[in-house]
Amino acid sequence: MNFTPKKIATSPRKQAFYENAQANANTRDSWIAKNHAYYEDDLRYMRFIVPEGARVLDLGCGTGHLLAALKPSLGVGVDMSEQTLEVARKKHPHLDFRLGDVEDGEFLDAIEGTFDFVILSDTIGMLDDIENALKRLHKFFHAETRLVISHYSALWTPLLKLGTALGRRMKQPEQNLLGDSDFRSILNLADFETIRVEWRQLVPFSLLGIGRLINRYIAPLPLVRQLCLRSYVVARSVNSGREAPTSATVLIPCRNERGNIERAIKEMPRFCENQEIVFVEGNSSDGTHEECLRVRDAYADNWDIKVFQQEGRGKGDAVRKGFANSSGEVLMILDADLTVPAAEMGKFFDVIAKGKGEFVNGTRLVYPREDEAMRFLNHIANRFFAIVFSFLLNQRFTDTLCGTKVLRKTDYDRIVANRDYFGDFDPFGDFDLIFGAAKSNLRIVEVPVHYKARTFGEPQISRFRDGWLLIRMVAFAYRKLKAV
Repeated sequence: MNFTPKKIATSPRKQAFYENAQANANTRDSWIAKNHAYYEDDLRYMRFIVPEGARVLDLGCGTGHLLAALKPSLGVGVDMSEQTLEVARKKHPHLDFRLGDVEDGEFLDAIEGTFDFVILSDTIGMLDDIENALKRLHKFFHAETRLVISHYSALWTPLLKLGTALGRRMKQPEQNLLGDSDFRSILNLADFETIRVEWRQLVPFSLLGIGRLINRYIAPLPLVRQLCLRSYVVARSVNSGREAPTSATVLIPCRNERGNIERAIKEMPRFCENQEIVFVEGNSSDGTHEECLRVRDAYADNWDIKVFQQEGRGKGDAVRKGFANSSGEVLMILDADLTVPAAEMGKFFDVIAKGKGEFVNGTRLVYPREDEAMRFLNHIANRFFAIVFSFLLNQRFTDTLCGTKVLRKTDYDRIVANRDYFGDFDPFGDFDLIFGAAKSNLRIVEVPVHYKARTFGEPQISRFRDGWLLIRMVAFAYRKLKAV
């Protein structure tokens, strides 16, 4: 059923957009074809943000070009031009198109249900009151819904006007001009939290394929990226919180850590109603597996402890096996060397329980560290990789190598469902989760931890061998997260 509001154009400026859309409805797709390199790059990145099969609400959908390309399980498109929607319905009869103004509260109230993604692609430039328009969208959000805003940079306004004058760009009324700080400020006023901002398209032309190469590998670089034509903002509603979890699994991967097993149990705090501990032992040579079994039986009256042994190798394999056999709503990793104290795990759980973050990473670089806890070269490498990964992830990240990581099981399941995008690339287990969280648009936060010196066993990481692997991770992440 299509709902037609009593008044489509709510202001003289909106009337100008309406008349322009009506006049160009039948030629809009020809303009898209004329600028195919620009639109293909835009679609490519939007498909990176929005996975296939999602429930999508596209506000300002035009002829449905973007909505159809996202291949949603449920796609609802809104536009205020009857002529434009007539073209959209003919081209994409499987999608649901509604006639109305996205700033009309009565119209929005008639759209029922929630969506996984709410998209404003160039639409924000047409709004009369951006803050109030965004506030009306919360009704479409569940806890995991993401708002995606794409818009062109104000820096490109003279060139876009030149393109219009030369007949390379469709004529449009004057739009709102917003910078990145404007987006963040308005989103905050409208009760949204910005998760990521990305910039794309330094060259909006093919140029025999050269433009595509520049846009993939040069445009995302620091300093250069602020010169790009397109900006993309992903945000979440702060009004759509999840229910507080009541159960958690603390996963402790362990290899040759016999002397730390019982200590981990003794120092573990109680921080939720149902709490299990899962040891995944990695074929040790010092009797760690036997110690895990002994501790499990010795503390059976006080703790729910499970013990598994790896068939494969490496921490990444241990994390996957442990999480696959976990029952907690919140999944937590504690390294068996206990350089991050077990006593601090409750802080991580609280971040998830209170909705302050969706992927929580420990950072060892805030509090003073014990002597020998982190060698000088390790500290320098950590600082370097913190800068690099903050750029790659578009979120502040100070300590990628801290093993303590926490997320909800439902979010982990989403990472697993999209794991094919990255493949089996990570022997550490840390980056599989970090990259997966970034790809899934999770809110990443860090919790400062006290970093202690080892009291038993030897480090499992080689500075030089694994340092080379980390450099390879940087190149891999650039290709998968930036050069899209």
